[in-house]
Amino acid sequence: MLYPHSMDEVRLIATTAVGLEAVARRELSRLGYAARGGDTGRVHFSADVAAICRANLWLRSADRVLLVLDEFQAVDFGELYDRTLALPWEDWIPEDGSFPVKGRSVRSTLSSVPACQRIVKKAIVDRLMKAHRSERLEETGARFVVEVALLKDRATLTLDTTGAGLNRRGYRTLVGAAQLRETLAAALIQLTYWRPDRPFIDPFCGTGTLPIEAALLGRNIAPGLSRGFDAEHWPAVPRALWETAREEARDLIQPDLPVRIIGTDQDPRALSLARYHAEQAGVAEQIHFQQRTFAELTSSARYGCLVCNPPYGERLGDHREVRELYASMPDVFRRLPTWSIYVLSADPDFERLVGRRADRRRKLYNARIECQFFQFHGPRPGAGDAIEPDGPRLPQQAFGGLAAGAKELAEQFGNRLKKRARHLRRWPSRRGITCYRLYGRDIPEVPLAVDFYEGRLHIAEYERPHDRSPAEHLDWLDLMAETAARVLEIPRELVFLKTRRRQKGGSQHGVLANEHQVFVVSEGGLKFEVNLSDYIDTGLFLDHRLTRQWVRERSRGRRMLNLFAYTGSFSVYAADGGAVSTTSVDLSNTYLDWAERNLRQNGFTGGEHRSVREDVLEFLERHNDIDRYDLIVADVPTFSNSKRTDEVWDVQWRHVELINRLLELLSGDGELLFSTNYRKFRLFEKDLRAGRVEDLTGATIPEDFRDQKIHKCWRIGR
Repeated sequence: MLYPHSMDEVRLIATTAVGLEAVARRELSRLGYAARGGDTGRVHFSADVAAICRANLWLRSADRVLLVLDEFQAVDFGELYDRTLALPWEDWIPEDGSFPVKGRSVRSTLSSVPACQRIVKKAIVDRLMKAHRSERLEETGARFVVEVALLKDRATLTLDTTGAGLNRRGYRTLVGAAQLRETLAAALIQLTYWRPDRPFIDPFCGTGTLPIEAALLGRNIAPGLSRGFDAEHWPAVPRALWETAREEARDLIQPDLPVRIIGTDQDPRALSLARYHAEQAGVAEQIHFQQRTFAELTSSARYGCLVCNPPYGERLGDHREVRELYASMPDVFRRLPTWSIYVLSADPDFERLVGRRADRRRKLYNARIECQFFQFHGPRPGAGDAIEPDGPRLPQQAFGGLAAGAKELAEQFGNRLKKRARHLRRWPSRRGITCYRLYGRDIPEVPLAVDFYEGRLHIAEYERPHDRSPAEHLDWLDLMAETAARVLEIPRELVFLKTRRRQKGGSQHGVLANEHQVFVVSEGGLKFEVNLSDYIDTGLFLDHRLTRQWVRERSRGRRMLNLFAYTGSFSVYAADGGAVSTTSVDLSNTYLDWAERNLRQNGFTGGEHRSVREDVLEFLERHNDIDRYDLIVADVPTFSNSKRTDEVWDVQWRHVELINRLLELLSGDGELLFSTNYRKFRLFEKDLRAGRVEDLTGATIPEDFRDQKIHKCWRIGR
């Protein structure tokens, strides 16, 4: 049926990306137009001709505004031609108008799009030539893009009033990498709880699209105010309507935002483009762009919205880094306990990686990439203001928070620490022991190891099942660290908290940070450098305090070999005990340099104390059996990667091979000290080519360690 055309009322379609139809409907409603649903990506509404101007100027999430000429069934080309010819094209297209025809066909009998375009073009030409009484149409004037869209045999004929897509706001004249489409950015912001009086942060702002669109929205600046549209040149849409619409838009611009929008990124080139784009958009004063990594993100503001489009890792090799970024998000997001968090991601495992199901999610497309917009809602403004300081952090905190019972558990932990501290307080003066274990998983629900290092605390967490999310667990750990600092009267900045996970290959001493909190402690009259901030282990295993003394007592006049030497503490003790030489073998330059510093600061600088950077198994494979050692120390990691094999070396299944090889390197009365901290380790003694095996485990575990399985240790001879 032919739609009765009237210049007083026209039928329009706002096209959108899939998933943004509801956002566009709300925008049209705010403009005073009753919108209704249609096909996917199309929102229909009817209004006067002035709506062409206002919709193009104001729609933020739509792609373009189409004028509907007619809709009808079309199953053959004759019907398509006749129905097109019957339309009053001359009311819109003047004699010199340029009218290219575009087309698309979905599940329709007329499936050839080029053929449909030709038929529609011919019908319009025939109609216009007759209506304008012209034998030739030059098409040198204004542009009137016609679209014939067929869906299930139903044809819709439209004129594109917009021209270049509505995402072309006019402010982005320079192109950066992986820029977010302006219409999508504006839609994302409208899907959040953000209001102009609330803080807004984008920690992956790139070239600034999200912050700029937020500033335009917050100040009620019409996104199309600085650009032109095809319909501005149409005689049927009077120039006065455009002037009125633009004047209205200028009058509705709001003053500066009460809170500046924040955009951060680690790429200075992208930030340079962002600042330029903000200037072009006229909102530079509303946005503060700052170079900062995501890990550095923090804010003291309350009840804000974080909206971001982090990297997707689509390129080969980036996927692992992006997943590591996602896994780090709970630790960052929990620093914003009153904020709502919104993340656009293409990773289907995003919720699993951040350890929390989103309160809402919406499927969207960024270009052609299918994404989800994950929404994590924080508390309503004012909801947490009356919460007691020692109670749960906040109701409905987006990430993090403390569950009921955390305070009581922290109190038990604090009481246990105080009791242990009183018991050990005289060790420095009476025994000369200034570094010791205060707490070792004494309370099962608090699986921590707390070590005292001359006025500083090192707290290591051992993995144990719990029902906290990653962010909640990090808040729980912070509570325990704060409790330890308070009850032991140690400044919080001198408390170092780390998470220790079961080893599954690789180095046993992983790098965690780069804060370089290094200082020297005393033990047994010797000096050792420890690093409490950057590695899983500190550089000095306190559970081997007695083991090191055992090595010192058996070193006089002996040649000592220290395998898996780490920071060389056994070598230092051996040298102090009178060893004629020490050889420290480790694969890491970092730890061998550390070992050499430990030797030097205790006065052992001669060539008889050497370091060998090499995989231990390769060192043993090429070692000349003529060189014998009187004392060998092998404090073996549970797992270790070797260049010699593609398999991960496992202490349980390879220790016999290792020990038998080391026995070959011992002198006649030499001794091998073999140690491991693998709790389930079982020595296959019957398979060893040893003359004697003595279990030293009980004798080498210090009394400050209640965990009798902290390590296992044997003296083995030929």
